[in-house]
Amino acid sequence: MITRRNFLKAAAVAGSTTALNPIRALGSRYQNSSGFFGVHPFVQNNPDAVFIMRTGVDDVLNSVAKKAAGLDFCRSAIVPRENGVPLTSLIPIKPNMRFEFGWNVNGKSEKAVDTKVEGYKGTDAFFVEGIIEGMKELGISGDQFFIREVNSTSSGRGSVDYPGVGERTGAEVRYMGEKVGVISENDLVWTDTPKGIWYRKIPYLWPINAPNTWLLNVAKFKAHSMCLTLCAKNLQGSIAKNYQAHCTAYNSRMDMDYVNHKNPTALTDIKANYDRHLADGIPRWDRPGSNTWNSGIGMETWASRCIDNNKAQPAGIHILEGIYGVDGHFWNGPHPAGNENNPKGESWEYMSNIIIFGLNAYNIDNIGHWLGGHEPGNIGLFHMAIENGLSHYLNPMNIPLYEWKADGSANRVNLADFEKTPLLTYYMQRDYIGETPEEDYWHLVNEPYDYPSAANIEITEKPEAVVLSQNHPNPFNPYTSIEYTLPSNGHARLEIYNSSGQLIDVLVDGNHSAGSHMAVWNTNNQASGIYFYRFRHGSFTETKKMMLMK
Repeated sequence: MITRRNFLKAAAVAGSTTALNPIRALGSRYQNSSGFFGVHPFVQNNPDAVFIMRTGVDDVLNSVAKKAAGLDFCRSAIVPRENGVPLTSLIPIKPNMRFEFGWNVNGKSEKAVDTKVEGYKGTDAFFVEGIIEGMKELGISGDQFFIREVNSTSSGRGSVDYPGVGERTGAEVRYMGEKVGVISENDLVWTDTPKGIWYRKIPYLWPINAPNTWLLNVAKFKAHSMCLTLCAKNLQGSIAKNYQAHCTAYNSRMDMDYVNHKNPTALTDIKANYDRHLADGIPRWDRPGSNTWNSGIGMETWASRCIDNNKAQPAGIHILEGIYGVDGHFWNGPHPAGNENNPKGESWEYMSNIIIFGLNAYNIDNIGHWLGGHEPGNIGLFHMAIENGLSHYLNPMNIPLYEWKADGSANRVNLADFEKTPLLTYYMQRDYIGETPEEDYWHLVNEPYDYPSAANIEITEKPEAVVLSQNHPNPFNPYTSIEYTLPSNGHARLEIYNSSGQLIDVLVDGNHSAGSHMAVWNTNNQASGIYFYRFRHGSFTETKKMMLMK
């Protein structure tokens, strides 16, 4: 088992170590490794883009299908690279590791009133297990994985079986809930935040934020008191207690070292920012209450801490597990029907069957809020993310969006092509205007928002011509990727020919949206040699040569 001490001792040589091993990148696809891995080059080259992969899991309790979804995702999105992250790196994983007892399971309510059942409220453990097994195929050993959480632990039962994941994969699973001052300093990675709104230092749970590590942020598609708690907020649980207590009222004292680890003007700065945002008209920021976090200034305080954390903590990839979505707030929610104003009703799960991922947590969360039935422009966190340089987009329709396939191909799509899964929350209820609430306790934050007013800070892609890229890798064995860019919507066709001029495969044949796309050719049983690919779009036709070398 790798320990912190052994890791630090070996860190200097680990980064320069390389190996040449046959490894599996996409199921049965084999490539040679130079000792590195990383996200797929197409994802890496589109850092603002969001990718959605559909899954086909039939039930919340189908552990085999959920693990397979994680494996398919990993094999297609986390791949061997010619350079990038050394295979010797440690892989900390931050899931939303919540286990609760509730009154429901799988969106059903026919159980006896006095019988509680396990609640599947966090990132699915079997999906995470699939990702770990996929990364082990790259040449990473099980004891290089460290699953971390400060807020809660799982019981080891049912769908929340994180201890079982550790036993089966070799990953170290630790609930690290001791407070700073009690927890060992060897279990902390202190990170300076000299320009933080709230923090000057943040203590992370080792090995998160340590040198020579690659963080997997695996959040859950779920409702929460901050509307939906997705990738950006999920990283809150990677901070040691009580420094992770972002969700406190503006005028309450977080239990931390105020002298050395907090911005001395934090409260003044947050109040000034809040007053400015309130004047700017951020929706619902007028909700009163300085003694609660569920208020305008309370959300300003929480979001400020969240932004500090996100700036200080880079992730290798952000993943939003939405095999099933969860509404309400942990075990409480608006069910059965008629409980929309009952804070202690039931939360339910819904088979949404999507995995959302990319390199920008806020763009992922923006898309996730829209798919959860909420209008992202009404969420103050996204306004603040843009102001702090963490995103360029407020309107989810302007974010470059791709449908990702298990074979590693990606097609530019429209957000409206995906079905919403409305997840009700109690975030910032409009109960303070007039004598009666304007909306239910459990509600969607979905009133119209005038996005054009924020258009000047957004970036929209406008390709001017068809571009057909050289395949990569080339030479290759057994698969290669081909990227192409379209200036307008229309029909596209991508054909593969052998050296004799015979058509042997058609990778693309259908209508496509404007923007960048990527196809993958799996050569299967084709012989080594020269091949050609021809691309057509309207009057455009181009042919390029490639080499299969087995």
